[in-house]
Amino acid sequence: MFPRPIQKSAAPARFAYQAFLPFALILWLLPLIAILLTSIRSAQDINSGNVFGWPSEFALIENYSAVFTQSAAAQYMLNSVLITVPTVMISVALACLAGYALAIYRFRVALPLFFLFVAGNFIPFQILMVPVRDMSVQTGLYDTIAGQFLFHAAFQTGFCTLFMRNFIKALPFDLVESARIEGIAEWKIFWYVMLPLVRPAIAALAVLIFTFVWNDFFWANVLTQGEGAKPITAGVRALNGQFVNNWHLVSAASLMAAIPPVLMFFAMQKHFITGLTLGAVK
Repeated sequence: MFPRPIQKSAAPARFAYQAFLPFALILWLLPLIAILLTSIRSAQDINSGNVFGWPSEFALIENYSAVFTQSAAAQYMLNSVLITVPTVMISVALACLAGYALAIYRFRVALPLFFLFVAGNFIPFQILMVPVRDMSVQTGLYDTIAGQFLFHAAFQTGFCTLFMRNFIKALPFDLVESARIEGIAEWKIFWYVMLPLVRPAIAALAVLIFTFVWNDFFWANVLTQGEGAKPITAGVRALNGQFVNNWHLVSAASLMAAIPPVLMFFAMQKHFITGLTLGAVK
C-alpha cells in the first residue's frame, strides 16, 4: 500500500535514486537560480540579449541598493508587514475560538456550521473579485492597509477554523470533562488546558497563513490602486519604467520579498513540523 523505503530497495534502484536526486533538485531550483543570476547582472547584459548566460559583470550591490533608491521598496515591505501580521493574529485567534466551540460543544447546528467553514475553502477566489472590490469601495476600505488585512483575515478564517477544529477534536475529551468536574470555568479550560496543547498547531497555522498572505499578488492588485498601500508583491512593478523593463531590479526585489517567509519558516520549523504531525500516531 505504501512505497517501500529506498534503503530497502535493490542496489541498482538506490544508485538510480542517488543519481537522479541531484538532477531533480537542480531542475526544481532552476527558476530561482535564473532569478538570482538576473538579479546580479547588469542592465547592459539584458539589453544585449545575455539573459540566460553567465553575467559578463556582477552588479550585486548596485542592483540591490537601486531597489531602495529607485522605488519605495521600504514602504512596500512595511505595508506587507502591516497587512500580514494582523491577518495572522486575527485569523488564528478566531480559529482557536471557533475551532474550540465546534470541537468541544455539542449543539444542533455545529456540523452544518462546520460544513459552512469547509465550503468556503472551495469557492474560487477569482469570482469574488468584483463583489469584494465593490464592498471595499462602499465601506471606504479600498486602497487601505486596513481593508487588505480585514479581507485576508475574513478569507483565511475558514481554513484556519477547519485546521484548528480537527486538531482540537483529536485531543482527549477527558481533559475537558476532568476540568469541568473540578469546577474550572470554561474560559479557563480554553486558556489553560486547550491552548498549551495546541501550541504546535498554532505555530504551524501561523507559518502557513503568513506565507499565504505575504505572497499574495492577486488581491494586492484588486484592493489597491495607488502606491501608498501596496505590499511588496505588487510594489515591485514600480521598478519597471514606462518604456524600459528593469528585470534585474525586479528580480532583486522579488528575492528580497521572499526572505521573510523563509525566515519565518526556519524560525518556527520545529513547531511547524510538530504541528503538522500532531496526532499522526497514537
